Amino acid sequence: MYYKSSYTSPLGQITIVSDEQTIKGLWFADQKHFGSQYDLQTMTAAETPVIMQVKNWLDAYFAGENPILDPTILAPEATPYRQQILNALMNVPYGQTTSYKELADKVASNTPGKRSSARAAGGAVGHNPISILIPCHRVVATNGALTGYAGGIDRKIALLALEGFDQSKLDNHQV
Repeated sequence: MYYKSSYTSPLGQITIVSDEQTIKGLWFADQKHFGSQYDLQTMTAAETPVIMQVKNWLDAYFAGENPILDPTILAPEATPYRQQILNALMNVPYGQTTSYKELADKVASNTPGKRSSARAAGGAVGHNPISILIPCHRVVATNGALTGYAGGIDRKIALLALEGFDQSKLDNHQV
């Protein structure tokens, strides 16, 4: 059974989806791919322990802290390739960025005989069902441009600024 809950963040309303033990989704209300494959209309609204854990994490995060998150509570439903990209995203440190190409190269290097492109990595990042917790906002173009974010480029900039990312890089961003 899946449960849903709302969280009011400084950047807008967020919907959180969980089962009894893990987080399945976290989206801004107007985000692309909102709700992913889930039927949010039929879900029970509830404050499960794992949802409360995430809300506490979000409180600390939006307060400017770098809270620790137990990655075992994250269970995104994704294709194997997208899962590899999401796993690589989990290793991008707070306040730092990586590029779509670097993600693609990392996944390809972990799978002998397989190739990956920045475009494919971008598609996987764009469909990340657990925003913020799986930090897709930390991905930039190879040239450093702050391109694309399913939650909107302004939110991407705000999230990076919250994490203390070098503001001069944000001031000259290209969309």
